[in-house]
Amino acid sequence: MREAPIGVFDSGVGGLSVLAEIQQRLPHESLLYVADCGNIPYGEKTPEFIRQRCSLVAGFFREQGAKALVLACNTATVAGVADLRRDYPDWPIVGMEPAVKPAAAATRSGVVGVLATTGTLQSAKFAALLDRFATDIKVITRPCPGLVERIEAGDLHSPALRQLLQGYVEPLLAAGCDTIILGCTHYPFLKPLLKSMIPEDISLIDTGAAVARQLERLLGERELLAAGPARQTQFWTSGDPYHFRHILPLLWKEAGAVQSFAL
Repeated sequence: MREAPIGVFDSGVGGLSVLAEIQQRLPHESLLYVADCGNIPYGEKTPEFIRQRCSLVAGFFREQGAKALVLACNTATVAGVADLRRDYPDWPIVGMEPAVKPAAAATRSGVVGVLATTGTLQSAKFAALLDRFATDIKVITRPCPGLVERIEAGDLHSPALRQLLQGYVEPLLAAGCDTIILGCTHYPFLKPLLKSMIPEDISLIDTGAAVARQLERLLGERELLAAGPARQTQFWTSGDPYHFRHILPLLWKEAGAVQSFAL
């Protein structure tokens, strides 16, 4: 089981930001990545639909012999991680959550902004995070329709994207936010553009590195960490494999074969 792969799942290409953190921290692991691009964006889907997709992908990873599962999607985690942990109690499962705790610790002004999908911001899980970690700070949230679709298209720099992002960021700056949480795994790909739009002293926080550390901890506890040479990464998408192959070098920095995920 040490040499078995790790399954990583997202609604689209955003989870590649988490996949990169996992590869950097655990270079000896084989990785399987499923992007449910045919059903994006998850932020506008019902929780029941997302739970069904999570269950299908989890079953696929089990068939592939995966030793662990990473839900590299905040919206999928909100909807599906509890059911998956119930259905697979013997399986290390790592989910995502907006970085409210580290943002609360980092802010100097006491005002934190959150960029996320509608589904994440409206979830009970996000409300619980605020109740637990944000009682002494002010949190300004902004749902960001349209950003995921831009990134899925491989657009990280266009004037249209900048204008869209500006509309989401300006209210956070006007409210005095000095820390901004990137509450969707797609959004770290916008860091270069964001940094060109905000003052240098504003912090951008995401949770990809923390997920990689948690995965390492869980595998270590179960003596499942792989050893030896660097391993391969395999990709599947429920969308257009040609399009995924086209933008993979832009987001993953490497080319790769992409198979069709038809479930």
